[in-house]
Amino acid sequence: MLVNLLALGDVTSDSAIAHLRRHLPSYKKLKNVAFTVINGENASGTGLTPAQAEELFAAGADVLTLGNHTWGKMNIRDYLEENRYILRPANFSPRCPGRGWGVYDCGRFSVAVINLIGRCDLDWKAADPFGTADRILEEMAKDRPTFTVVDFHASATSEKLALGYYLDGRVSALWGTHTHVPTADACVNPKGTGYITDLGMTGPIASVLGVRIEQSIESFLGGLPGRYQSADGPCKAQGCLFTLDSATGLCTAVEPVDIR
Repeated sequence: MLVNLLALGDVTSDSAIAHLRRHLPSYKKLKNVAFTVINGENASGTGLTPAQAEELFAAGADVLTLGNHTWGKMNIRDYLEENRYILRPANFSPRCPGRGWGVYDCGRFSVAVINLIGRCDLDWKAADPFGTADRILEEMAKDRPTFTVVDFHASATSEKLALGYYLDGRVSALWGTHTHVPTADACVNPKGTGYITDLGMTGPIASVLGVRIEQSIESFLGGLPGRYQSADGPCKAQGCLFTLDSATGLCTAVEPVDIR
């Protein structure tokens, strides 16, 4: 059985959520998407509120992942404990609320989702994502999920590529998030793992990573810093569609996605 799994990059604003509410259901129907993972850590610019998380689930997310802005809105803490369908990076300190991975039963198949954060130029306090992935894969083996996918929220392309090859053949797909710019390297790695270095973002098309163009330029000119202001105008939703084979648990095809 072939299963289409959709992964969408960082949601950057309420207008991006509205874009998903309008367009994601029809796209999922068109592409016969069976499972959807969305990175929501930037929905408030920095952070995600419980209300925004509920809107993303209503738009069509099966699982939400986070990243370095997990604690940007501290009212998410209890929500992370209560809702098993939202994940924060698994290699955060075990003292942090929430969970970093889960296995989700979809009837004819099950999907394990792992959320990791990179250390290179991003979060040096996090545990080693390579060792963390090994530990989680060993622990979840008892659940025998049909598919296992990884959202690696990281800055360095080298760290993402290295983890993609390290887990090649051991997970169904691994994608990078965080940089908000889609990379041109979507592929199936030699041992069968679907891969892309970065999905891109879900947010305003005319922006700098979702932020108002004028504000971003001013900051580079040395102006005073300020709270991120989301850009106006039409939005896009970027990511990848991974076709997974239940007979092997691996990937057969990767298709970049840009919903406008």
